Amino acid sequence: MTVLDEIKRRRTFAIISHPDAGKTTLTEKLLLYGGAIHLAGSVKARKTSRYAVSDWMEIEKQRGISVTSSVLNFDYNGCRVNILDTPGHADFSEDTYRTLMAVDSAVMVIDVAKGVEAQTKKLFKVCSSRGIPIFTFVNKIDHFGKNPFDLMADIEDVLGIRSCPMNWPIGINGNYTGIFDRETEIAHLFIKDNAHGTKKLEVVSGKLTDEAITSRLDPDIISSLKDDLELLDEAGDPFDAQRVASGELTPMFFGSAMTNFGVEPFLKKFLELAPPPMERKTLEGSVSPENPAFSGFVFKIQANMDPKHHDRIAFMRICSGVFEKGMSVLHRQSGKMIRLSQPQQFLATERTTVEKAYPGDIIGIFDTGELGVGDTVCDKKHPVTFSDFPVFPPELFGRLSPVSSMKRKQFLRGVGQLAQEGAIQVYSQPYIMESFIIGAVGQLQFEVLKYRLQKEYNVDVRLEQLPYTTARWTENNTPSEDLVGIDNALVVYDVKKRPVYLLPNEWQAGWLIERNPKVKFLETPPIITVDE
Repeated sequence: MTVLDEIKRRRTFAIISHPDAGKTTLTEKLLLYGGAIHLAGSVKARKTSRYAVSDWMEIEKQRGISVTSSVLNFDYNGCRVNILDTPGHADFSEDTYRTLMAVDSAVMVIDVAKGVEAQTKKLFKVCSSRGIPIFTFVNKIDHFGKNPFDLMADIEDVLGIRSCPMNWPIGINGNYTGIFDRETEIAHLFIKDNAHGTKKLEVVSGKLTDEAITSRLDPDIISSLKDDLELLDEAGDPFDAQRVASGELTPMFFGSAMTNFGVEPFLKKFLELAPPPMERKTLEGSVSPENPAFSGFVFKIQANMDPKHHDRIAFMRICSGVFEKGMSVLHRQSGKMIRLSQPQQFLATERTTVEKAYPGDIIGIFDTGELGVGDTVCDKKHPVTFSDFPVFPPELFGRLSPVSSMKRKQFLRGVGQLAQEGAIQVYSQPYIMESFIIGAVGQLQFEVLKYRLQKEYNVDVRLEQLPYTTARWTENNTPSEDLVGIDNALVVYDVKKRPVYLLPNEWQAGWLIERNPKVKFLETPPIITVDE
């Protein structure tokens, strides 16, 4: 198989949704049908010994939520599938936003009863701004929910995008027994079992006129289905690959991840329609996946995937060229040559050593602390620089310190590694060595931070909440002595030693801006972006 063949068979995508829409369960079932696992666990099954493969952290298993993105890959129908399962909880949205920098498409999971929810709207906006094609999976259709036409209207009204159903649920008033494939005109009826979604679902397939189908469906259901399909054909949007690629249209699928209802038809069709690795913008122009010169970027750092060894894995998206184990590359941020050692691919914590990888692949590199989120690595003779990642302003602040001064060394290492991972934002104050100021997007981040410091670094900490909700940087890193009226601000410094002004509220921030008209204040740190 040629390098071009390898590139074309890659499908790298994220699964996004509002919390509890069924995103991690869908990921698990894609792994089941992809042959990567043989028995699916449930993220809700806390009383049993099985959990979702993508939820590998202990706290994820306890709470039944995802708090960090997982990278999973498998082969299916000739495709190499790279899934990035992301946290749905708003408190961990920064991790999700960074992950979306590394994908070529996204699957948006929507709860059939709730439609488009708040976090889905935010994540959709990020995908839309980056030109990421969106595919929609309407989940939980084994439960009573909204009419499919109402869901289509919801997607258009809330997200501003038209939808094209690729299949349609068979049933009336939310009582569904199968799906109808509009392209092949084949009905798939699901035979319910007692496996509760842990195994592949038995299916009866055929034309609407086949006895195998008509004997299992009431005439009213068949009549209702035909009416719906006729309305879709007359008034609905036809499938248009160009409109999908440009973000104007989302292919729509129906199913139930929990019971495996419609999962396999979705997987097959999605892999057929989803784009292979795409061209990537750089500060110098752009890089094609077919370019033979190697390039890639780090979109995630994960400390302690193996807590016994306090390891540190840098997750890298390969953008061009062929990766080979042990190769030396230029680290653009430091200008140094580094060796990419111990390359791995993952099924949660299960690791496989990688000898070769191609554009579109996600690999994990053992890192000693040289790499950071957003860093570029490339061929020395053909240097490129991928744009900096966006940083999101924290809304909560706290003072973090170890309970025991004897644990100071572990405390510093733990806070440093978790900050590099992007789990929190860390600020320091001059002459104060025994504590840090921590910034977070949501309260749950603080809880996870305390939990991980205790479990992974054996450090008990105190976290005192501070009365600040707003942070401001300045365009030219203006020192505090050059500013007027900063009595209500706490001056701290970020990891790049830039002054940051923490203020009690937006009103106080506005007052500071008004008093210093010659200074340009920023809500996020200044970043280098691709010149549009």
